[in-house]
Amino acid sequence: MTLPAEFHAIAERVNNWGRWGADDEIGTLNLITDEVVRAAAAEVRTGRRVALALPLREDGVQTGVIPGRINPLHAMVQINQELFGPGTVACSDDAVTMGLQAGTHWDALSHVSHSGRLYNGRPAELITAHAGAAFAGIDKPRHIVSRGVLLDVARAHGVERLPGGHAVTPDDLAAAEELAGTRVRAGDIVLVRTGQVRVLLAGDRHAYGYPSPGLSVRTPEWFHARDVAAVANDTLTFEIFPPEIEDLWLPVHALDLVEMGMMQGQNWNLEELSTACGESGRYAFLLSATPEPFAGGTGAPVAPVAVL
Repeated sequence: MTLPAEFHAIAERVNNWGRWGADDEIGTLNLITDEVVRAAAAEVRTGRRVALALPLREDGVQTGVIPGRINPLHAMVQINQELFGPGTVACSDDAVTMGLQAGTHWDALSHVSHSGRLYNGRPAELITAHAGAAFAGIDKPRHIVSRGVLLDVARAHGVERLPGGHAVTPDDLAAAEELAGTRVRAGDIVLVRTGQVRVLLAGDRHAYGYPSPGLSVRTPEWFHARDVAAVANDTLTFEIFPPEIEDLWLPVHALDLVEMGMMQGQNWNLEELSTACGESGRYAFLLSATPEPFAGGTGAPVAPVAVL
């Protein structure tokens, strides 16, 4: 299916190609300046830390629907081995094989392309079997620390979890922002809670993935207008799935990653954070969320921590 005119119209309105120079590989992360980070540090009031990553396990998020995206296969390669002779200190060591987007992760800007192009107008052929992402790989953002803002859309709707067919709209984001009592500003990392991860935590991996609430194709313009640095949520697909426009698959990925140059995060566990923010009445915090720097990777695991 050819991308429809509606998609191209939105793409034109959110396009950031060339905004930070022709060679830029990190997109909207450029909005996280030293001043933004200093202001983010001022959000720390109690020091309460909330981990936002799911455990990496062999029976994890992935069900085999996405080819090659396997859950972590963990193997011990040494067990109490006395490497330097009998009676010396013994070591245990392990190894893992996994899809880089298998669990809680960031998508690199190179994760998707459309119409033969990556972010900043670069050719999609820069993704190769040998080198992976020769442009805009997940190793390019060397540090992701900023002010985080939880937009708790589920709580704004008065529910624990949005229904599977719910497309999160700009109106939903605005309602959650009002609930948060703070305005999303340039350089912020926005975390959108749908409550969908509760299905996974209850043990139903298949229902977690489908049907799923998620971001509407209309949301990239909201994030673009606010100069948001990155967005993550608590679903497998990030955007609503199945798609809100029939046969238009992953349009939000294409608009965010390719056109805007804004990284996306998926499979973030925002349940404890929702509770903490509700108890404190504060929905802004310092967020540390640097991905593992796999050279040439199109995504990578992350263990984000919010500090309130």
